[in-house]
Amino acid sequence: MRVVTGATPVAVMLVDPTEPHLAELLGAGGFAVHVCGPGDLVQVATMLCPHVVVIDLDGAAGTAAVETLTTTLPRLPVLALSSAGGAAAVLAAVRSGVAGYALRGSPASWLVEAVRRTAAGDAVYSPGLAASVLEQHAAGAVDGPARLTGREADVLALVVAGHTARQIATRLTLSPRTVENHVNNMLRRFDVPNRAALVRYAIENGLA
Repeated sequence: MRVVTGATPVAVMLVDPTEPHLAELLGAGGFAVHVCGPGDLVQVATMLCPHVVVIDLDGAAGTAAVETLTTTLPRLPVLALSSAGGAAAVLAAVRSGVAGYALRGSPASWLVEAVRRTAAGDAVYSPGLAASVLEQHAAGAVDGPARLTGREADVLALVVAGHTARQIATRLTLSPRTVENHVNNMLRRFDVPNRAALVRYAIENGLA
């Protein structure tokens, strides 16, 4: 994965888009867009060295292809795009290793920002989507991983909802540094490298 700097446009590898104007939309958003088919994503990603991959799951590339890509190149963030918003579809994508999940038909400005934030390492989901999946799977995790403190659960719920540390601090009347401390504690406890992985862990294990 390449490092994003202020002078470097974010490079997007767009996989098998079923929406014909998606590449143009991202290009107009300031991204350097490379469109490719669903075959041998690892080889293409290794050659292109994008900052982020956007995979249209309504095309030929399924979650198995995503899992191969994220397993081989774990530091490369992947944003899934799909018309399926059900818990099973989102959970399957999460388990394949995506950093975020965007519903088809999302506002163009939101989608552009979602790609930008995913490239920066955030976990980005269409509003309410991750929290809804987390809620549906929370009941099955009673005997799962260690529980969170009340404050950690509050912070994690807002991280899952897509809020930044500053927004979380405002909502919980905390300092941004305290929020970051809580997030870092959870990263260490669950042995995950970043916020996107923390959200995936939370969804997979029903943490609340």
